[in-house]
Amino acid sequence: MTAAPALADAVLDELRQLVGEEHVLTDKPARYSRARVPAPFPVHRWSERVPDLAVLPGSTEEVAEVLRIADAHGIPVVPRDGGTGLTDGAVPFRKGIVVDVKRMNQIKEIDEVNRTCTVGAGISMLKLNEVLAEHGLIYPDDPASYPCSLVGGRIGTSGWSLIGSRYGHSRDLVLSFDFVLPSGEVIHIGDGAGRKLSKSSSGYQLKHLFMGHQGTLGIATEATLKLFPKPEAELSPFFAFPDYDSAYRTVGELARAGIATFSGAVLFDEWKVDYLRRDDEAYIPQPADVRALVCAVAYGYEDEVVAGGRRLMRIAKDNGARYLGDEVSEGDWAARHDRYATPLHGRTRDGQVVPMSWHCEDAAINYSELPKVRLEWHEIVRKLRERFDMFDDWGMFTYTSASTGVDYLTEIDVGIWEQRLDDESWAAWVQAKKDIAAVALRYGGSISACHGSCREGEVDLVPEELGGGYDVMLAVKRAIDPNNIMNPGKYGLDRAYQRGEGDLG
Repeated sequence: MTAAPALADAVLDELRQLVGEEHVLTDKPARYSRARVPAPFPVHRWSERVPDLAVLPGSTEEVAEVLRIADAHGIPVVPRDGGTGLTDGAVPFRKGIVVDVKRMNQIKEIDEVNRTCTVGAGISMLKLNEVLAEHGLIYPDDPASYPCSLVGGRIGTSGWSLIGSRYGHSRDLVLSFDFVLPSGEVIHIGDGAGRKLSKSSSGYQLKHLFMGHQGTLGIATEATLKLFPKPEAELSPFFAFPDYDSAYRTVGELARAGIATFSGAVLFDEWKVDYLRRDDEAYIPQPADVRALVCAVAYGYEDEVVAGGRRLMRIAKDNGARYLGDEVSEGDWAARHDRYATPLHGRTRDGQVVPMSWHCEDAAINYSELPKVRLEWHEIVRKLRERFDMFDDWGMFTYTSASTGVDYLTEIDVGIWEQRLDDESWAAWVQAKKDIAAVALRYGGSISACHGSCREGEVDLVPEELGGGYDVMLAVKRAIDPNNIMNPGKYGLDRAYQRGEGDLG
């Protein structure tokens, strides 16, 4: 629901008095820009996602008052941080108010002794690390969207980090945070009572419940983060292979090698290499006989990186890898964030270059199942391309998710010509997404390792993946947000308000 017309002026007046008239945005550009995320959507249906207004609060207290106003009037609220998510978590499905947290971007404390910092949810990792570098520290949460994603969004998605094999992911790096519930009540969430604790056995472990909430339970406003010494040395070797199987074997051995400085590795399959070679300006071209690539990265003190690097090199060489040299390795790793803004063009079936947007479907897949999942995913996209000329297969990435190599963030990238999407082709894409998710579940994986699963298609399978745990989600949603104002329509949680759903009693 949205505010009734008779209440609209009164609501606007309350909000303007609260945050200032300049921070309540009702003009069309401001509203349309906050309906957009990188994931493609049919252009002719954008109006379905445009909020009634955007509010930019400057403090936790202002966020709390915005939610009290919205809850009193039954107005939907969608939190928006960097807007870089790929499953519509920050997109308003029911119009209402978008709460944009970008003004809350202060660094409130840097504790060099305990190696923590406390920041507003509206700061990006890039800006934060520019300041931390002056203290010889880093916050190592490193998504592909690193320059533009914000701390609050990382909490909302329980984000995944490119170098998480050494440092952990957002759920490990965020120690605690302030969270505003739909009622406007402010609670502190972490381990125990302290803001800087990494382990407590007091009560339920609520931090993990509220990370990955996708805006359905409230809004994170301030967080305390774990810091590390700025690495003295970095090694980022790129290895070329004549076939996928050799590259797959190598990335598994690298992940399981027990190298302390090992921070992550990524495997590019042959579809990805073909796409990079033909269409990605950030890619440094390789000879035609290169059919797969592996990039590893190690961070730490120079002596330990050198020792670990020798072992990385030996493992790769024993598996037939060709090292691509320092210039290529350093340059391509440095360009890793550029791939988040993959060039906006792709190829139709007949090779025509056309404007396309990038989308990826991701999943958590055990190492042993990667080859089978890869082939089935590509087959799903092949069949989709046979029917519609506005899709392109941009290949697959596979990233280590932990130092043990037990499971991998696996994603297939698809170019989509948004301007050509109609209801028929969009329905086919939604079904393809559902089919991709079903393959992940069939092989014992999870629908998502990093982006979440809020969007049409994969979201339909969330109850299947979680089983009885999904009923707990429904009960939690209904208990915390009885009026369903927080990001309604996401995760299929509307059913929590249907008779008999989400009732554990």
